[in-house]
Amino acid sequence: MRDHLTLLAAGLILEAAFGYPAPLYRRIGHPVTWIGALIAALEHRLNRATLAPAWRRALGALTLALVLLAAVLPALALAGLGHRLFPGIMGDLVLGLAASTLFAARSLHQHVGAVAAALARGGIAGGRAAVAHIVGRDPETLDEAGVIRAAIESLAENFSDAVIAPSFWCVLFGLPGLALYKAANTADSMIGHRNARFADFGFAAARFDDLLNLPAARLAALLLALAAPGRALAVLRAALRDARHHRSPNAGWPEAAMAEALGLRLAGPRVYGGERVLDAWMGEGRAAATAQDLAHALALYRRALALTLALVLFFVFIVPG
Repeated sequence: MRDHLTLLAAGLILEAAFGYPAPLYRRIGHPVTWIGALIAALEHRLNRATLAPAWRRALGALTLALVLLAAVLPALALAGLGHRLFPGIMGDLVLGLAASTLFAARSLHQHVGAVAAALARGGIAGGRAAVAHIVGRDPETLDEAGVIRAAIESLAENFSDAVIAPSFWCVLFGLPGLALYKAANTADSMIGHRNARFADFGFAAARFDDLLNLPAARLAALLLALAAPGRALAVLRAALRDARHHRSPNAGWPEAAMAEALGLRLAGPRVYGGERVLDAWMGEGRAAATAQDLAHALALYRRALALTLALVLFFVFIVPG
């Protein structure tokens, strides 16, 4: 467990400090793009509209299993060889660099911050273009408050999905657990949709991702509550009250916590692919979110990240193991 915590601390610090170098991305891509390419290839070959729903579910489960194996086996090999090939602190650094590619704390902050910058620079048109990179809803249906709420919702949900959930599985199972989570989450984002094309083929991916995110979503809400000075109990009560009404079994927890911490209402009705989705509101505050709310959300996110890293370092250096 101590080795896993050290790996997590190294991965979080390296990703927060440096992110993933753009020249490296241009040259070789990113582990998530490699996983995504495999998912796309398998889906193209196996997801046939002419097949019965049961067959499509079975082939979707097979796709998920192959993707998980393709992610976990190299991670197992690297975890086993890392300290043999690179003794001592050098091994920690090498494995930490590998782990850092599977977190997205820095890039999440950059993408959400880009929405704020685009709104300030280009108005509603710029905000819509920027938020389209991080949410799946139709940006043209959003007014300025809707753009800001969408960005804050993405920040809250992805605090769980891109930081806390991979951290949780890294603590339990090290680099293989981190790789398994990232592969499952990528599969869900690509094929875990409730539409004619993916409802059956992506069923296993969606349900497995829900299962993996169950503990992390609740933990993310707790961390956001603790990062809200003087508001922790109110934020926790709001998460307990509202999260169960969200259409997702997990996303409501960090979204409800973020909403209460900022005095906003998040989620609610929205439009995806021309279809209006009716969802419950998270929080009892204002729906008219402002640019200042987005700045406060980013500040809350940074505090929650700092708290997360402080807890990890506490267990690495203070708690006997």
